[in-house]
Amino acid sequence: MIFRSPPKAPTCGLLLTGGGARAAYQIGVLKAIASRLPRNQKSPFKVISGTSAGAINAVSLACYASCFHLGVKKTEWVWKNFKTGQVYASGWRGVFSHLAKNYLSKYSKKGVNRATSLFDNRPLHELLQEVVDYKRIDRNILSGHLDAISVSASSYSDGDSIAFFQSQDAQSWQRAKRRGQRTVLTTRHLMASAAIPLVFPSVKIDNQYFGDGSIHQLSPLSPPIHLGADKILIIGVEQPKTDKYYGEQEFHPNSATITGHLLETVFTDSLNSDLERLNRINKTLEQNKANHDELRKVDTLVINPSRNFSKIAASYYDEIPSAIRFLLRFIGVNRTSESTLASYILFEKPFTRKLIEIGYQDGLDRIDEIIDFLELDTVEQKH
Repeated sequence: MIFRSPPKAPTCGLLLTGGGARAAYQIGVLKAIASRLPRNQKSPFKVISGTSAGAINAVSLACYASCFHLGVKKTEWVWKNFKTGQVYASGWRGVFSHLAKNYLSKYSKKGVNRATSLFDNRPLHELLQEVVDYKRIDRNILSGHLDAISVSASSYSDGDSIAFFQSQDAQSWQRAKRRGQRTVLTTRHLMASAAIPLVFPSVKIDNQYFGDGSIHQLSPLSPPIHLGADKILIIGVEQPKTDKYYGEQEFHPNSATITGHLLETVFTDSLNSDLERLNRINKTLEQNKANHDELRKVDTLVINPSRNFSKIAASYYDEIPSAIRFLLRFIGVNRTSESTLASYILFEKPFTRKLIEIGYQDGLDRIDEIIDFLELDTVEQKH
């Protein structure tokens, strides 16, 4: 009699995309998943990858990989109680002293103390230092609760997309315009990944300056695949195509509209292209049964919002601090403008709580599909 070992369970990965304040939605979807799992269950995701605000969510979950419920609950608490001033200086003095620093930078020697951004996000650095216990990541990796965590950033020096990752076994990789670099993650990596161009300042790591991980990210799926994921749940913030916010444009787009359009492009287009490429590879592997040493089938499931966040942000416009509203009006953003910019920078709890609520409902609407995809054992729901 021949005894065969049971097939190895697939390694499930989680990919959280960028999107500023929109990333609150991701916590709602994760909360829906947690509602179907035992309270003491470890994270169903052995590989976690994130970009921009999604990187902050990813690291928070990695810190509590030993208890998925706790990780979601703690991350949700931060998002549900957010104030803009915890992310960037939002008072009159903070806003305009930063703008003055921008203006005066051209007179400084060799660009010393240059601001080069719309907002001063030092409050976010302080918040992350306070709420993220990075030592827990290493403990979760050593205990086997987590295989790897990666945070993507873009190098302004060479234009490469860098996945900074922490893992016990995974090896660094190098591809065209992208690479994986083993490191011990810190707040500096998160600040770099979330440094939206022109909105937040770039961050220096070693001898290079880095910006938002969504820039130059030609292959968002690369980090979780290189780190061993066989299945990847992707929680994005791409807006529904059928929900046209204002219909056809009657006027030329202003700078605010164009800025919002560029942000949409940065945060969504590369992922869609990468998914198409992965699907073609999967079909090729299915049709050709020959062994491929460097290729393997990777399944994906994408969850995106069912509601338009720009429209929702407009209804919470008065929640934006007055100094920020003044600045936004100066660049053409108001309650009725077509720009999506407000939905990226509105870090106020009425708005973030609404996005969590939408994410939770979207997650519940597809919960059976998600549970089947992740091959999870669930608990009975009480009615």
